[in-house]
Amino acid sequence: MAISQQSIIVDLDSQQTLHLRRISDEDQQGPIVFFMHGAIENGKIFYTHSNKGLAPFLAEHGYRCYVADLRGRGDSKPIISSESEYGQTESILEDIPAFIKQIELIEGKKPDYWVAHSWGGVLMNSAFARFPEYINDVKACVYFGSKRSLFNSHPKKLLQANLIWYFMAPLLAKKHGYLNAKGYKWGSDNETQKSHYQSMQWAKKKPWIDSDDNFDYAKTLNNLHLPPTLHIAAVKDKALAQPIDIQKFMDESGQGIQQMQIYGRKHGHNFDYDHINMLTHPSARDDQFKDLLNWFKAHPIN
Repeated sequence: MAISQQSIIVDLDSQQTLHLRRISDEDQQGPIVFFMHGAIENGKIFYTHSNKGLAPFLAEHGYRCYVADLRGRGDSKPIISSESEYGQTESILEDIPAFIKQIELIEGKKPDYWVAHSWGGVLMNSAFARFPEYINDVKACVYFGSKRSLFNSHPKKLLQANLIWYFMAPLLAKKHGYLNAKGYKWGSDNETQKSHYQSMQWAKKKPWIDSDDNFDYAKTLNNLHLPPTLHIAAVKDKALAQPIDIQKFMDESGQGIQQMQIYGRKHGHNFDYDHINMLTHPSARDDQFKDLLNWFKAHPIN
């Protein structure tokens, strides 16, 4: 089986292009999966060029995978700078619809499954709230370590969220005109001042309301049945997505089927996973990746 990768460039406007990575076995015409990364990350959380990671794993099983880089991240151009004025509202209202439209253009249909890591799950559910017509196209979702607000009080959360994300990051973003998270080795990519500010407000347990136009995501989702969603939690994810944080996100994400599974040795798995290596550790193939496959198979496209 030959897994191939191609980069697809999506013209967003005269200044911006978005990057999609298509990963598939060329002989397969299996279901289509759309991937969304989180904050201070890019699509590489889901793949390497040498075909490691979740997207190549799914391609091995016949799926056609499309991994997104939000604007300014990964191979989307230009990269984030002090000139970048967009934020997560634009991610929800413009970037995600542009990705879905491009996938439909190539494949003749919208994605069958959505997969997210961390803040990407919040962006995806926000997109469902804004564009409820997407819900009927998506058979199931799997979110890795996705939460909206942080409710846990672990010391690592106090360091990574309260001290770094809520206190230091806004000061540095203001100073430089953007958050150089990659430079500070806080993550794999940077954030605009606006995207950092907007995500910080939601993480602080502020209402799930858009700061641009006051759209009420929580109120809208309360009346919607989202696609069946499997939430992956990791035993060593102490700061960013403990089960309490994920459960609160599930509680405000509509009326559909939602399930959480926790991954670590005490739950019968091969490794004690954390927020990042839940997607990058070699053992994930036999643990959460396998369970993701079973979740998709339990919610088939036919």
